[in-house]
Amino acid sequence: MPQASKLLETVSRFPTDYWNDSCSIEELTWAIERGAVGATTNPTIVLQVLQQELPRWDKRIRAMVAGNPTWDEARLTWRLVEEMARDGAALLLPIFKREGGRKGRLSAQTNPVLYRHAAAMADHAVRLSQLAPNMQVKIPATSAGIAAIEEATFRGVSINATVSFTVPQALAVAAAVERGLDRRAAEGLECDSITPVCTIMVGRMDDWLKVLAKRDGVSIEPGHLDWAGIAVIKKAHRVYQERGYRTRLLAAAYRHHMHWSELIGGDVVLTIPAGWARRFEGSDIAVVERFSRPVDPAIVERMLELFPDFRRAYEVEGMSVTEFDGYGAVVRTLRGFVQSYHDLQAVVRDFMLPNPDLRR
Repeated sequence: MPQASKLLETVSRFPTDYWNDSCSIEELTWAIERGAVGATTNPTIVLQVLQQELPRWDKRIRAMVAGNPTWDEARLTWRLVEEMARDGAALLLPIFKREGGRKGRLSAQTNPVLYRHAAAMADHAVRLSQLAPNMQVKIPATSAGIAAIEEATFRGVSINATVSFTVPQALAVAAAVERGLDRRAAEGLECDSITPVCTIMVGRMDDWLKVLAKRDGVSIEPGHLDWAGIAVIKKAHRVYQERGYRTRLLAAAYRHHMHWSELIGGDVVLTIPAGWARRFEGSDIAVVERFSRPVDPAIVERMLELFPDFRRAYEVEGMSVTEFDGYGAVVRTLRGFVQSYHDLQAVVRDFMLPNPDLRR
């Protein structure tokens, strides 16, 4: 490990936590050495890790296929996902024990095709939470997902809200968690071991406004749209503090160094992909507190003026829960996650039904 790790300095000097944005054992090991205390996955990440580490999993997948002759590809795929999650969770378990359960969790995501079915998402969240003592479970911040988050929290799951980009989504998630925790307390159930987080996919918020600028021919000053996700998470954090929510915010979907550097010092989680983490480590960017610095009001006002979808994302009452499912960034991300899930099944299918045209 380098003598001066910027990531380790970030988490040592500030309340900011660093998680690795994958379940890759190699990447997670590297990250833990630099202060990481958690990890996240989603269908796209699991697919990428499997493709990168296929030699490691080849024999195991073949054994699963051979040992379960009546299982379909969906069931085999989920067994694979669960085993990958367990492996990552095992690596983080010493941190979980050291920190008394407050850190050291791995996030696994519920089946993305269930995004409209609250009860099914809650049931799947409970199953995933039982894979290891230090599991965190991702549920999308769709209209049905908000109901699932409340129910899963009530049933003792530490949730990680995903497919979330906006202040209204973050507030709806936190309110749902509060309802779930209050229901637990009313039943005499403990709440202290539950550590909910709400992701804001800062880079995908930037991406969506850039798509709109191109689609609609909107001209804006260079670099302004790189502040969209940062403005959203800083605004959401202020409201969280005002309302005393017990959920913690998490920044994901990195596109540039400000998704790390501008968030240093906040009581938030930064879930950083390994490639970006290595770039940050090698940079000359100073590790100083920037989270409390507001985004330039002129930049925020310009985005509010030009992009109705930024207004919907930034304002506390910008969207109702029923409007979440139609928000552009939500739709784009759900489509990507569902496609990755089907692509992951296709990898497993190739083990079940090897292509005879390629065999000798």
